[in-house]
Formats: sequence, structure tokens, C-alpha cells
Amino acid sequence: MAFEVREKDLLGRVGKLETKSGFVETPVLLPVINPRIQPIKPSEMKELFGCQALITNAYIVQRNLRQSAVEREIHRLLDYDGVVMTDSGAYQILVYGDVQVDPNEIVSFQEQINTDIATILDVPTGWRVSKEYADETVKETLRRARRLWKIKTREDVLWVGPVQGGQYLELVAKSARKMGALPFHIHALGSPTAVMEQYFFDVLVDMVMAAKRNLPVERPLHLFGAGHPIMFSLAVAMGCDLFDSAAYALFAREDRYMTENGTAKLSELKYLPCSCPVCVKNSPESLLQKPKKERQQFLTEHNLYVSFAELRRIKQAILEGRLWEHLEMRAHTHPSLLRALKRLKKYEDYFEENSPVTKTSGLFFFDSVGLVRPEAVRHRKRMEEYYSPPADAQILVLLPQTDGKPFHKSREWRGALSKMYQALGERFSAVHVCFYAAPFGVVPVELDEVYPLSQHEVVVPLNDEAIVYVAEQVATYIASTNYKQVVLLEDHEIWGKEIERACGQVCRKKGVIFISLVRDRMADKVLAERILSVLKLDE
Repeated sequence: MAFEVREKDLLGRVGKLETKSGFVETPVLLPVINPRIQPIKPSEMKELFGCQALITNAYIVQRNLRQSAVEREIHRLLDYDGVVMTDSGAYQILVYGDVQVDPNEIVSFQEQINTDIATILDVPTGWRVSKEYADETVKETLRRARRLWKIKTREDVLWVGPVQGGQYLELVAKSARKMGALPFHIHALGSPTAVMEQYFFDVLVDMVMAAKRNLPVERPLHLFGAGHPIMFSLAVAMGCDLFDSAAYALFAREDRYMTENGTAKLSELKYLPCSCPVCVKNSPESLLQKPKKERQQFLTEHNLYVSFAELRRIKQAILEGRLWEHLEMRAHTHPSLLRALKRLKKYEDYFEENSPVTKTSGLFFFDSVGLVRPEAVRHRKRMEEYYSPPADAQILVLLPQTDGKPFHKSREWRGALSKMYQALGERFSAVHVCFYAAPFGVVPVELDEVYPLSQHEVVVPLNDEAIVYVAEQVATYIASTNYKQVVLLEDHEIWGKEIERACGQVCRKKGVIFISLVRDRMADKVLAERILSVLKLDE
């Protein structure tokens, strides 16, 4: 059994998971199937939606269809020849407080019914419980996890090791470390349902990241109950590879219509904002006139179409290196998601360390939320840790970013810089040109064409937070260098006076000569002469 990562962006990955029933491409959505209630047959799911895998509850199967499940095995019982994952009944513990099955017995039963991916009977932590209780759920789940390797009999079943701890992040981290030390094939974050139902997506970020940073990176991570496409991109960006969903059917029972941007009541819609096969043939009015069972069937199919379509968009975004842009777009559909996106700043170093260094596409920087993205964080860290200006540089000339890239070849600066270097002659090495630009801060001219410094587009005017960030990066850079003079060419139209304030403050503190010039639409020759006129070069 193996998990192979083929493409990456942020912590998201397109991968290939091998099971005894075939390969599954991740990230993958596993619709929850109740064998006794099937608004859409599992065989139809594969045909209609390209469903690669599904999940059913081994405890419910055992309680209601035990003999038939053992005799026919789970694939024939469900009439599905794809990959089948089974949960163990832990959700029933969360809801009802207990289940009438022994942890060893449910392990054996999952092997008997020939499931592809099985789950131990963990003890879910739940939400709003005491830390003492949460700690006990972690310990008991670990006891059961360690027992698995003594009682299981098959080597062709993939086993899931759940991580517990709930809202107590130190317990989640502890659970992940200890569970990760055991030879599980897949891990899962337990107890996230209540968090997602209440739209506490920022709390979900903390829980997922506490687990992700302490689990073996080569193992897939399953997020239980992540059923709504509105948050798939957030979960994938954090490194979740598998999801299960009953929401597609539960929402349909309540006449709720899923979209990738949220959920609507069917009665509140004038139009169906979707072009899936079932939507193009109907209208909200015609659907409301149908019998409840027919309407539920329609909504179930639509909700699955929307869910699978969103996962395909996410995979394509990973391949194109645009998962951040997709995530940012989805985050603006709900304040709770945007709050969660901003929470990623807490983990920006981990994202930077585990994200691709280069991509086949440029970046789109919309506003200050993008300051957290790995490319911006990576440039800042490398400037602070590794970069030194040229040894002969005495004077720093700071120029504002331009629409054209690379900056030094842009229409605005190409002629002026050429004329300035010509006039300086042999003394040009004493003058070091850098650009100040969002979202990177300081861009030295010699790095101007290095990815992604010339492969990005920025929305102007910039918001205040982005301007302050760049000003801080410029000030940090000046503070760490030994220039004798700093010449700033201001662009008040985009930057206001924040760059001048930050540069002036740090130069006064260091005793560095500081001269500020205001940029206007002067000719190249005049601009070059103006900069040259204030340079104070050593003879």
C-alpha cells in the first residue's frame, strides 16, 4: 500500500492512494452511505459523479445487516465496486454517549466484510468538554490504537488512526505525535463536526494544524464530517486529503440547495445558479411543485454535483499553482472563512517551509490577506537571513514598484536607470538600486527577475495594512545594512507618506543621510539628473 504525492501547492496535494480495490486520487470526497437509506444508489454515484470512494458506518451495518454483510461482503452489499471506507461507530458515541460493541469486535468485523479502509473505534473528544475528559479520550484512543496491531489479521486493509483532543491544541498535538508513531496508513482528525457546524473555521484551522504539524507528512489526513464545498479549499490548503460528507443528503431533506459559495433554501431561489445536468432541466418553481421524495432526489444529485465539481476545481488550482487564489476567493464568501484565512498567519512559517519554491504561473496579490502566502513570507525571510547588498554599495536608491516587470526594465525606470549608470561611470557600483513593492517589501535590482518577483500582479491602490507592511520591511532592511545615504523616490499616489516616514525614522536613528524626492511624470533624463544631483559619493 502506498501514497504518492504528484502535485503540491501550499500544503494541498494531488496524490495517489493505493488500496486493494484500486487507486484513489486525492483530495477525494467520500459520500456517506447508509445501507438502509439510499436516495442515490452507490453504483449510480460512480456512474453519475465519478465517485472513486465512499464511506459507510461499520457499526450500523453490524447492528442491522451483520449476517448479510459478512456473507456478501461490503462491496456487494452496497453494490459498489470502488473503494469502500468504514467508520467504526465513534460518531454514535459522540451523539449517544456509547455504542453496544467492543472495540476488538468492530476491528474483526471490518476485516470480515472486506472493507478497503477501516477505522478503529476511537473515543471522540467532542466540543466544550473539560480538559481532563479530553485527555482521557486521547489516552483511551491511543490504548485502542496500540491494541489494533495485536488483534488485526489482514495485511491488505488500510487502517485509520484518529487524532483526538478537540479544542485543546496541546492534546491534539500530543495525540498526533503518539498516533503518528504507530504504523497507521492514514490519519484522521476527530471531533471537528461541532466546530464546522457553528462556522468556527478559525478554530478548525488551529485543530487541523496542530495535528498536521505533528503527524508523518507522508501519510494522508482525513477530515471527518467536512461535507460542504464552501470549506473544501481551506481544508485542502491545510493538507487534508480525504473528506466524508453526509451533508449532500441531509441538506436535501431540508430543501437546502448547496453552492460552492454557501447554501440557499430552495423556496428563496428565483433561479438555479448551476448548470449541472439536473439544474438545467428544472426551475425552483417547478421543483417546489414536485412531491417531497422527487425533490429530495433532485437536491441530493445537485448537491453531489456541486461537491465533486469543487474538488475538481481545487485539483486544477493545485496543478496551476493557484490554490491560494482559489482559497482567497472562497474565503470572501463568508466572514468566518475569511477569519480562518487570516488565522493562517499564525502558521506562515510552516506553510513557507512546506510549499513549492517555484511554480508555472505568476501570483495575484489582491490585498493584505496575501501577505501571509508562502512566496511573500519566503522572500522576507531570505532577505533577513541570507541577503547582503553589494560590497561597494554606499548609497541606497529606493524606487517604487511599477506595473511593468521586471521593474528595472519597465517603461518608467529603464531609461532613467540607464542614463544614471552611464553618468556614474566607474562609480556606479557605489549606488545600489532597490525597489519597494507589495507584497515583497524590498526587491534588490539584481534579484528583480528571480521568481516570483517579476511574476506577479498587484491590485492598486493598496490597502493601508499592505502599505504599512512594505514600509516595515524597508525599514528593517535599512536597519540591517551599512549604507551611508538613502535616497527615496516617493509615489504618494500609491503609497502616501508611510514609506518616507519609516525610512526617515530608521535613517535618523542610524545617522544615515536621508533624502526624499517626490516622483512625478518627468522625462528619463530629468529623472536621472535629479537622482544624481542628490547622491553624495565618496571621491
